[in-house]
Amino acid sequence: MIYSKQIDKKYTDYINKILNDKNEKLVLLISFFYVIIKNNLNKNGAKMKEHDLTLLSEGQIWGNSSESRLEVIRKYGIKSAITDLCVLTGSYLCEDTDYNIDEDRSLTGRISWFWTRSDDDDNDVIAVIRRGYRSFSCRYYRHGAVRPVLQSSVIFSQIFPNRVMGYNGIEEVEYGEYPQNAADSRMQNILESEYNRGMNKTGRSYTFDSVKYDDYDTGFKPVTYEEYEYQGKKYIRIKANSDFCGDKFMLSNGVQYRDGDYVWVEVSPVKWLIDDKTGILISKKGLVSGIRFLNKSTNYKGDFSKTEMKEYLDRYMSKELFQTTKTKETVNEEEIINPYKLKFEQVSEEEIIKGAIESGIAVFLHGPSSEGKSARVKQIDPDCVIIYLRNATPESLNGKSVYNQTTGEMIDVKPSWLKKLEEKCEKEPDKLHIVFFDEITNALPSIQGISFNIVLDREVNGIWKLPENARIVAAGNDIEDSLAANQLAEPLFNRFAHVYIKTTLESWLKWASEKNIHPAICSYIAYKNGETLRSKYDGKKPNADPRKWEMASKMLYKTEKPEMLRALVGEEITKEFVEFCSQRMITLEDVINENYKDIDIEELNIAEKHATIMCLLQVEKDNIEKVREFVKKLGSEYVAVFDKMWTHGDENRLEIIAEQKLKKIYIRNIAEQKLKKIYIRNKYNMWSDLLLYSWKNNIIILVVIWKKWM
Repeated sequence: MIYSKQIDKKYTDYINKILNDKNEKLVLLISFFYVIIKNNLNKNGAKMKEHDLTLLSEGQIWGNSSESRLEVIRKYGIKSAITDLCVLTGSYLCEDTDYNIDEDRSLTGRISWFWTRSDDDDNDVIAVIRRGYRSFSCRYYRHGAVRPVLQSSVIFSQIFPNRVMGYNGIEEVEYGEYPQNAADSRMQNILESEYNRGMNKTGRSYTFDSVKYDDYDTGFKPVTYEEYEYQGKKYIRIKANSDFCGDKFMLSNGVQYRDGDYVWVEVSPVKWLIDDKTGILISKKGLVSGIRFLNKSTNYKGDFSKTEMKEYLDRYMSKELFQTTKTKETVNEEEIINPYKLKFEQVSEEEIIKGAIESGIAVFLHGPSSEGKSARVKQIDPDCVIIYLRNATPESLNGKSVYNQTTGEMIDVKPSWLKKLEEKCEKEPDKLHIVFFDEITNALPSIQGISFNIVLDREVNGIWKLPENARIVAAGNDIEDSLAANQLAEPLFNRFAHVYIKTTLESWLKWASEKNIHPAICSYIAYKNGETLRSKYDGKKPNADPRKWEMASKMLYKTEKPEMLRALVGEEITKEFVEFCSQRMITLEDVINENYKDIDIEELNIAEKHATIMCLLQVEKDNIEKVREFVKKLGSEYVAVFDKMWTHGDENRLEIIAEQKLKKIYIRNIAEQKLKKIYIRNKYNMWSDLLLYSWKNNIIILVVIWKKWM
């Protein structure tokens, strides 16, 4: 990591300057030069660590003559909240919530003092105390919080798609897992009971120091706690080694404990603050305590690599924090703890729906009106057969019997929906076709009963079987979401896999951009952070919902009169929307043609900036670089907002943004991975293997290229 940092510091500015040169050959040459230097230094020097943990420095926190204060620290604040694990492993705890971090005034936002890696010029260590002030701490203390910093160009490039906007416009990301906060009191009792009966172990464990916080002479004595699994969540059972001298202390679950008590702590994803400029990730919280920085007999002169703290980070924490992250080195271990080779990853509602359909399981979609339940089904099967059960009759579902005057017999006639479904399934036998029972909770109990027979037996009227490649999906409103909804009969309820649909701001904005929803509406809803996407229906006045906003968009396009929207979304929201639309805004055309001045940007308020960003989302890829440069002038926090909304999960757009970041910001972090793909066209592919050669051969190659091209 040392070599990487040296190269970045020495060459990054020069490389970024060169990359703006229009001479592609020179760009390619410099790019090779950069990659070769890093590859060979990593090869001949120290091997890059994928998960290199350190601590913040004095300069990164407050700034000094040799190091600038980190922008992310300036915006987030200096103080750090701590986890319950921190308290249980001996950390000092400021119980007065008045000292909490600005983001969180609850019990989870309480703070402690935490270590830096900087010396105080008097053999001890600089620490951050409760008000965010600089102080010193004796190197042999144990009750300071450890707030790790992750340095890895590999990891930093990988986390780009997972970024989210957090407090005060700061980007953050979840990466790795660690025991953090205590389970609630009810779950404490359940877990203890399950533990006594024999609880499932995951095979993972976490290591802390067993020495008491006030023992300054004894070296590190590890104590290991195994990880257990219960109902899909993971926990450790830890014995409190507290800083409270036998007095009670309260954890974030509101329960008081004493030293020596056993507490169940949930293992959860760790949140990191992202600093783009330096390419580091900073833990939002102090994660653990009880670790001595250095022994009494050794003076600290700033060499962090030789401290007990660094040894703990490297030997234990870096491995345990990221033990759930699959790498080549951990494949064998994961195969041991995952013998069934299952994929433990988050899934979306759409994936659950598709999975159930492919498995031949009927699916029920819950959600308020206008949540796009029908649209989700049509995305899977655009030509699905839809049955609106609210208006259905027994004959329309089951078919009817008709008297044949010729034979004098009654003939059973199939319902029209079944005929259509059979035709589709017969025409495309290798494809799954959906029959969609919409508004099933608005149907009469008798109609629900007929539906039950179809769902249960895949049979209509006890006569006709559904085709083998037919699948059943139903949708309806829950009672609390609709005045017209009926309770679904229990036997029918139990025949479905249930998915609860809820439109998020992000998903709606993605949909809105695809459907060309009026930019003023998108801007307003984004500015309100989705609060006005839906308003409560009282049966008396118009209320807002996703469908109403789609209607509002059509009306606004047609009339260009925002006041008319009160007939759709109500008086209060319309009034606020009109005020928002009256704000100044710099248009996409203005940005592309550079028809603006810096003073125009400086005078924009927050609402106007949001409106401007939404307007710019219509930009095509050819002008994306110019638009992103403009957005940077609005503020760094708006770049992340723009990137996320413009890409909305599209892989091609994500790649375009990655290219932009590579050229401007990320060249020092992901050049090795992306340069071949972005800068080296097909005609240069033959050079890719040359990067593996020795330093001497690389120099020869560079000379040859230079002579040939220059």
